[in-house]
Amino acid sequence: MKQTKNYFIPKPSHWPIIGASSLFLILAGMINIIHTNWYGHYFLALGLILFIYMLSGWLHTVINESEHGLHSLQMERSYRWGMIWFIASEVAFFGAFFGALFYIRFFVLPLLGGLTQNSETHTVLWPNFQAIWPLLKNPNPQHFPGPRNVMDAWGIPAFNTLILLSSAVMVTWAHWGLQKNRRWQMNVGLMLTIFLGILFLSLQAFEYHEAYAHFQLTLGSGIYGSTFFMLTGFHAAHVTVGLIMLSVILVRCLKGHFGPQHQFGFSAVSWYWHFVDVIWLFLFVCVYWL
Repeated sequence: MKQTKNYFIPKPSHWPIIGASSLFLILAGMINIIHTNWYGHYFLALGLILFIYMLSGWLHTVINESEHGLHSLQMERSYRWGMIWFIASEVAFFGAFFGALFYIRFFVLPLLGGLTQNSETHTVLWPNFQAIWPLLKNPNPQHFPGPRNVMDAWGIPAFNTLILLSSAVMVTWAHWGLQKNRRWQMNVGLMLTIFLGILFLSLQAFEYHEAYAHFQLTLGSGIYGSTFFMLTGFHAAHVTVGLIMLSVILVRCLKGHFGPQHQFGFSAVSWYWHFVDVIWLFLFVCVYWL
């Protein structure tokens, strides 16, 4: 596929309004589920269906434009900047949760435990509280019983770290195959990346089962449980999104799409997968290890 030198302006699209409507329904559904309204699940389900419909339809339109040579170099630069800013927003998203974790560990716990100069809070409210992380004994264990144990960093998490690092190597190897026009290398590398991603999610699901069944580690078991599941859970959601993206790219590769000079879709997905890998390294160090 040769790129046109002219500036391509797409036709007016109805996909943005469908996407905005689906996000509104998802938000409304989640709010009503929190408030135990019976119709919240219906809003959420309808929003998710509309969102999937919007993604599949919009991406189908963009892929058709690309394969018919309608994307100019200027549009490709726009796509690249769009992906860069999208990943930047995801960095900010995880940064907020990491910020909450660090705030709890280095500011709130010392304050509640009387380790700071202002020890009145500890003396008056929680005189028996000990500032130890991971927090197994909460300030009010009657209302928020803590977990029995913490997750061992050198079990499944360490193995999952090796798996994700290996998947990063595989997707890079596949990208090299695309640049050298070795399509077998590209396809095999993508298949191995997807397999490793599925293995990662399977092991994390098993780890969640162990946390619930044996350690009583839940979202309601205090700040350690809530930060653990918020960070690792959202990361698992991003891994799932990355696997869907990789699967779409694999199907396109098997159909003969992409080439050494026409590969932004592949590059964008590989950027996202490397971002997921880097976030996991921070998670392993900050949540499991330290």
